[in-house]
Order: sequence, then C-alpha cells, then structure tokens
Amino acid sequence: MFLVAGGHVMGLLVPEWLTARLGIGEAQYHAVALTMGGAAGVAAATKLTLLLYRRLRVPAVRRASGRSDRAVLPLLALVLLAGLTATASSVTDPYDYRLGVAVWFRSLFTLGPDVAAMAHAPLVYQCHALLALALFALWPFSRLVHAFAVPLGYAARPYVVYRSRGGAVRHRRASPVPVARGVAVRAEE
Repeated sequence: MFLVAGGHVMGLLVPEWLTARLGIGEAQYHAVALTMGGAAGVAAATKLTLLLYRRLRVPAVRRASGRSDRAVLPLLALVLLAGLTATASSVTDPYDYRLGVAVWFRSLFTLGPDVAAMAHAPLVYQCHALLALALFALWPFSRLVHAFAVPLGYAARPYVVYRSRGGAVRHRRASPVPVARGVAVRAEE
C-alpha cells in the first residue's frame, strides 16, 4: 500500500517540469510508472483479495466485521480496480495524466479546483478519482485508519501469555482477590 501511495505522490504531486529538469524523460518516466505502478497495484489487489477471503471465510473474523468494513473494503476494491484499469489503459491510450489529473489534484490544495483539467480526463481516471475521494471520506471512520498508525509501544509492551482451553490442563480451585477500583479477579491458590 505504501508503494501505491508513493507512486501517487510521484505521479500527482511532482510536476512534469521537475522530472524533466532532473533528466528523467517522458518515455522513461512512463515506463517506470507503468511497471512499478502496475506491480504495486497488483500486489495491493492480491493482498486485498486475501484479506477479503479471510474476512468472509473465517467465522470469527466475519463476526468481528462491522458495517464500516462492509462499506470500505468493497470501495477499496473498486478504487484498486479503477486504478489498475487506468494503468493498463495507458499502454494503448497515450493520455498524459500529469498534464490533466495531476494539475486538478494539485489545484485541490490551493482550494481552487481546476475542473477543466479533470473534465478532459478519460472516464476511468475520473472514476478512480471519485472513488478515491469517497474512500478518503470514509477512511477516518473505518479500520483503515490503522494503516498509518505507528506502533511505538509495541516493542515495550508486556509479554502476552496464551493458555490452552483444552481439557488436558488441570485447574486448581480459585478464590477471588480484590484489586484496584473494587474489581475482583481470580487467583490460583
């Protein structure tokens, strides 16, 4: 997913004149964008397929799925499908998204959207952008928000002990032991 995001940063936020000044020609840029973008998109789609399969086939995971998962994951699949279609169509259709979609995208940050730049883009690019905007609107209210969470406390967390619930383990009689805030827990004698 980070490769997909990085590719979009390169393709949408870095103007064409800057890559030309760095000595990267249009043909070279397009070849890298097509191969790297295609590979990153296929990898993301494969991972999403595995995630959806697990979510649908594993009963515990299916029960843990909420309404936001049922809305966001198919939307994410549509965004990926539209993006891969746009990437594949660039082989036969020589649309230069850096002069159209990228101009529109950068204009969003100045709060003066260049609608004409997006209006002349092929339909697949328009669908990809519209679906992505819908995904970004739902992102904070879904589990996708964890994609950019940094687990700083993970290395310092206490060790978690997992115990079997099988019948082979004998349990001693437990008695309640009071702890902070009046909550009682059972401790082995």
